[in-house]
Amino acid sequence: MDTKTKTRHNWTKEEIEEIYHLPLMELIYKAATVHREWHDPSEVQISTLLSIKTGGCPEDCSYCGQAARYHTNIKVQALLPTETVIAHARKAKESGSSRFCMAAAWREVRNNRDFDRVIDMVKGVNELGLEVCCTLGMLTEEQAVRLQEAGLYAYNHNLDTSEQYYEEIISTRTFDNRINTINNVRKAGITVCSGGIIGLGETHRDRISMLLTLATMPKHPESVPINALARVEGTPLENNKKVDTWEMVRMIATARIVMPSSMVRLSAGRIEMTETEQAWCFMAGANSIFTGERETLLVTPNPGVSEDMQMLETLGLKPMLKKETCC
Repeated sequence: MDTKTKTRHNWTKEEIEEIYHLPLMELIYKAATVHREWHDPSEVQISTLLSIKTGGCPEDCSYCGQAARYHTNIKVQALLPTETVIAHARKAKESGSSRFCMAAAWREVRNNRDFDRVIDMVKGVNELGLEVCCTLGMLTEEQAVRLQEAGLYAYNHNLDTSEQYYEEIISTRTFDNRINTINNVRKAGITVCSGGIIGLGETHRDRISMLLTLATMPKHPESVPINALARVEGTPLENNKKVDTWEMVRMIATARIVMPSSMVRLSAGRIEMTETEQAWCFMAGANSIFTGERETLLVTPNPGVSEDMQMLETLGLKPMLKKETCC
């Protein structure tokens, strides 16, 4: 008899709130149990994230050092040559990554030569046998179709926070804009990577509300990144408090329980976490991380490949191989 926890799309805010506020050890136990029902607990998906176009973004996301309006030390970089990106992807695969993500600091995709170059990048990375992911800002359905036809496996578009708190963080686009892009990605047959950030000044109810939005989608995001705010000097949130590790564990565990089939990614914030703290996140259901040869996550510090591989070995974990599944 199959006793695997069933996926649900009719969660209520009260139900998620009850899970979120469970005593921490009980919450971790429940999440670890669900994780083992749906995933191999010894595997962690290694994803490499490369900024292919950095800085100069017209958006006003309060957490982001790539916004042109903030005075940060981040150097603006034009779109990288296709050959350079493919070389990074090849090196990422050799280092154990099964997914390669390309990020461009754009508000939205425009139908121009830069987008044509991104299409070529997607084709090239796909030919290496990696899962290809992009995060390029807002996307039309037609643009999503072009990316899918080029071989794009996943598209990242985070909600960032709850719909209620969203306007406190960003004013240059709406929460509905984000939902529309996710819907366009789904229509094109691309898998969805969508999560959020904690530590923005939001309440616990905002965090629960964000998870509710994700968990009640007709199809759960295949990947759910949980980010701790990376406090970038020069941004409005630079003086926010460091996110407590147990807050990350609580978010990861709740996400694992309400979206059991999803990959839950321990994303930004790992640089400030010890190996032991990261281990608790894996115990709570995280089974994906970003790593990279440049030891950065876009424009903020991140553990490097060798450090992460040593951590996985210490914890008895192994890199997940690419799964040949239809998206």
